[in-house]
Amino acid sequence: MIEIYKTTEPRQIENLTKFEKGCWIHLTAPTEDEIQQIVKTLDLPENFIKDPLDDEERPRIEREEKDVLIIVDYPYLTHDETGTPVYETIPIGLIFTEDYFLTVSLKDSPILTNFKNNKIKSFYTNKKTRFALQILSEIASFYLRYLKQVNKITNDTERKLHQSMKNKELYTFLGLEKSLVYFTTSLKSNKVVLDKILRFNYLKMYEEDKDLLEDVIIETNQAIEMSETYSSILSGMMDAFASIISNNVNIAMKFLTSVTIILTLPTMVASFFGMNVNLPFSHHPHAFAITLTIAAGLASATAFFFWKKKYF
Repeated sequence: MIEIYKTTEPRQIENLTKFEKGCWIHLTAPTEDEIQQIVKTLDLPENFIKDPLDDEERPRIEREEKDVLIIVDYPYLTHDETGTPVYETIPIGLIFTEDYFLTVSLKDSPILTNFKNNKIKSFYTNKKTRFALQILSEIASFYLRYLKQVNKITNDTERKLHQSMKNKELYTFLGLEKSLVYFTTSLKSNKVVLDKILRFNYLKMYEEDKDLLEDVIIETNQAIEMSETYSSILSGMMDAFASIISNNVNIAMKFLTSVTIILTLPTMVASFFGMNVNLPFSHHPHAFAITLTIAAGLASATAFFFWKKKYF
């Protein structure tokens, strides 16, 4: 799908039907015909459009004559079949030409939706460098936002695990740890790209643009630190709670085994006195009461012994 936008002076954004100088062209999972249309019309290298559509593509920056391609990873939120949040990262391409600015991605993102809905201040499609840095800033902000959500889910799951003997919570932790690995890898790759933009003259930047880029780098570094910290905490919690779950099961099994032994003794007494042979008290008028007393006494003594040994 091809979408064309352009901002006007009163800070409004228009949806266009044809390419105009200074417009923003957004491609979401474009078809082969749409790719060829963009390549021929704008005289762009074909790989500039196709590379960001590969979900395994790593962040990088590339220049070919006057055209520049920046690929970074942005966070994407989905849900599994149980409704549990799953966090992934997907590449997005930022393409600079002499007259146009393009974004290419496999899926529509709430990051770009904020720009489409004109929710970003000082946003102009003709200021390509500024626009790109604002997108990078939004990406860094979404990483931080999702990391806070991961931390909240971790805390909620931790409370459930205190009395749990099931694996559901551990599977949740496993999914979150996987998400944090994706985040850390993508953020570090994004950081390399941002450093290259700052050090080398890939883009024409004014002083305020450099300040914005430095802010984006700071936010990215913060996200990297948060991601690594949460990942380390989560890994330790998974090991600890795996042991806790195992210990909970052992406690339950120990309790059930103790109860089984205690109940076995009355059964044994009843079995002995139920035999068709001469036994003590077999002709006593209170034989039944005596048998019950012996059974209860053995069970009570065993229960008291287990209690003293803290078996339950």
